[in-house]
Amino acid sequence: MFFPEYRARRLRRTPNLRRMVRETALAVDDFIYPMFSIHGEDIRREIPSMPGIYQQSIENLVMEACEVFDLGIPAIMLFGLPEKKDALGSDAYSDDGIIQRTIAAIKAEVPELTVITDVCLCEYTDHGHCGVIKEGDVDNDSTLQLLAAEALSHARAGADMVAPSDMMDGRVAAIREMLDANEFSHIPIMSYAVKYASAFYGPFRDAADSAPQFGDRHSYQMDPANRREALREAALDVQECTDFLMVKPAMAYLDIIRDLRDHFDLPLAAYNVSGEYAMLKAAAEKGWIDHDRVMLELLTGMKRAGADLIITYHAKEAARLL
Repeated sequence: MFFPEYRARRLRRTPNLRRMVRETALAVDDFIYPMFSIHGEDIRREIPSMPGIYQQSIENLVMEACEVFDLGIPAIMLFGLPEKKDALGSDAYSDDGIIQRTIAAIKAEVPELTVITDVCLCEYTDHGHCGVIKEGDVDNDSTLQLLAAEALSHARAGADMVAPSDMMDGRVAAIREMLDANEFSHIPIMSYAVKYASAFYGPFRDAADSAPQFGDRHSYQMDPANRREALREAALDVQECTDFLMVKPAMAYLDIIRDLRDHFDLPLAAYNVSGEYAMLKAAAEKGWIDHDRVMLELLTGMKRAGADLIITYHAKEAARLL
């Protein structure tokens, strides 16, 4: 096909033609909306680095969950801020923990909304790391027991899916074994299979009060320079029977999303993380970009790269536009 016989612009000439040949469709069904639950009453505290996103007490979070459901968004991702923290993150797997009580409240009010829970210890430990500390580092194998207990407690509270984000080796298998042994074989796992040690998480650490109190997470989260390692990480989780794969962050890792899409046939999620959200909001506030157009373009790019689902703080805004 060569010009002038072939003219690519023929199919771009009108809005209807462009719509008819559009290769990637972004839909409300694609979105998962992250939410932050906090102890107390009548709390709705905006996160300064994430305009429009809030830490909320349970009754206010439930009200927003109802709004999310009414917009047609199928699922939320829950994060919790405990009243007290300790070295083992005990609130994470307490039957009366903040997430456990939040799940029950949501399910009482809007049972059709799919509730996915983040399974990790960083929000619950006084040191801010994602597991048990031994000799100054996170001990992988002793952490697995606590993660499995946390996932089980979420399932008992009514969670529809659990999503381990800790990046410990073997955690999917440990969680699957625990759930199956306790009659929760129907609960799927969405693995944070490929999670990089990214600078894009800064605003989230404000939102979840989860910054490490010493060191960093480079010994368990992935090096941003590595591509082939992502396939190994995802393959391990597939072998351990995860039901979903995830890449986090999304914008700077579209090549990784594409790699996983090409190599695995499981449903694939991309996490459009807090720093990505904050950058767009800041640029829009300055008047440097058209917020809504850029937002939809970025989300479409994640879908085009191969993501089936997008975990995004933009979910409500995007749903209203689609």
